[in-house]
Amino acid sequence: MSDAVLPALDDWFARELPELALDWQPAAVPAPALIALNEPLAASLGLSPDALRSPVGVAVLAGNAVPAGAHPVAMGYAGHQFGNYSPRLGDGRALLLGELMTPEGMRVDVHLKGSGRTPFARGGDGKAALGPMLREYLIAEAMHALGVPTTRALAVVATGEQIMRDTGPLPGAVLTRVAASHLRVGMFEYAARLPAEGLVQRLADHAIIRHHPAAAVAERPPLALLSSVIEAQASLVSKWMLLGFIHGVMNTDNMTISGEGIDYGPCAFMDRYDPRTVFSSIDQQSRYAYGNQPGIAQWNLARLAEALLPLIADDSSAAVELAMAELEQFPDRFRAHWEAGMRVKLGLTTSHESDRALFDDLLAALATARADYTSSFRALADVLRDSETEVVPEWTVRWQERLKSEGRDPLVVADEMDAMNPRVIPRNHHVERVLEAATDGDLAPFRALLAAVTSPFAGGPGGDELAGPAPDAFAATHRTFCGT
Repeated sequence: MSDAVLPALDDWFARELPELALDWQPAAVPAPALIALNEPLAASLGLSPDALRSPVGVAVLAGNAVPAGAHPVAMGYAGHQFGNYSPRLGDGRALLLGELMTPEGMRVDVHLKGSGRTPFARGGDGKAALGPMLREYLIAEAMHALGVPTTRALAVVATGEQIMRDTGPLPGAVLTRVAASHLRVGMFEYAARLPAEGLVQRLADHAIIRHHPAAAVAERPPLALLSSVIEAQASLVSKWMLLGFIHGVMNTDNMTISGEGIDYGPCAFMDRYDPRTVFSSIDQQSRYAYGNQPGIAQWNLARLAEALLPLIADDSSAAVELAMAELEQFPDRFRAHWEAGMRVKLGLTTSHESDRALFDDLLAALATARADYTSSFRALADVLRDSETEVVPEWTVRWQERLKSEGRDPLVVADEMDAMNPRVIPRNHHVERVLEAATDGDLAPFRALLAAVTSPFAGGPGGDELAGPAPDAFAATHRTFCGT
């Protein structure tokens, strides 16, 4: 395997934590064909797009060839899924190929998804369909363009297979994903229940070195790790809430230690503002509704704290007290990030004691008006340009008075708001439309939507048609699926 495709990969995770890594090889596919290649990401990783497009490169991206230095493993983890503990999940249809050092000296995982069954598989064929893999590519790149920490898609390769799903046969595909790491809360839950001596300590040390090195010099490094992950997740979830994003499956195995978003199966963006909004077909009890996401994040972090308790203090009561003190900070940390983000969205540069009520009342007004969440902020910028646009008029008067107190030019503020509030997001009806077309062999709509959502503040060509919310009839019945 030539190093021209991928530099030699490291296997640090597999070497240091063999109890959490099962050696495995990707399943060969009959006719790999490159469908989408993320050239900007490839360049940032120091990779050659031409090499990745070559037959050898496509073979690596499909799992038909293993790059130099790669030590493919299926990663082990457990997880609370919809509140219920599953003791053994793991990569049932995915493999960590290894870790790549970027030109900037950053270590990132290179990971295949849809590469066949592993010993962690829980039924199913271990394969993936083209539509869900393109969905993850599209959403991850949109999130990156919106400034949200996220795993990213390097490539999607069609496999030449037809795989069976409930809806019938679908074209198969493999996704190559890049992440700061795939360490998850569920991995700590899994390690805490394995008999291997010192495993949680080694996992914590690994996570600290990789993601939160400042914790290493704290008085209690495991407690500092917990605090750092709480901070990272408070920031991440605040960004989701500011964008009207609903992850849809916030199980503990889908919460990273790095603070990146991961696994965009049943996710969706909200159109009309309603904190009860749910799209995921498997979220029967609305556990992961839009408005529940901060509370669920705190609940998940408590599961991380439980796994770390023996490392935090020898005395169990003292360990619980210390961990609880950190967990109880989550709401305030989240709220601080969210309020800072709302100030930016509303063109405010200073903090005022009245802001909390101002922000909460805006959301209440949007809910009452059944207003589109994303476009409302763009419309508010137009109000500052003396547009005839109206957005929750009574509240708008209060907001404009707050802006006047800062003494800034309204036209400058309006332009700043447009630079921070997206014009185009991956609207659900457009996502479904382009994935259906791609499944039928037409990739042009997917490429057009990808171009628009990766320039979210301008929208790019066709942005006008992509900017508006879904028709009410679509929104009332639309459901998202895991794609497994």
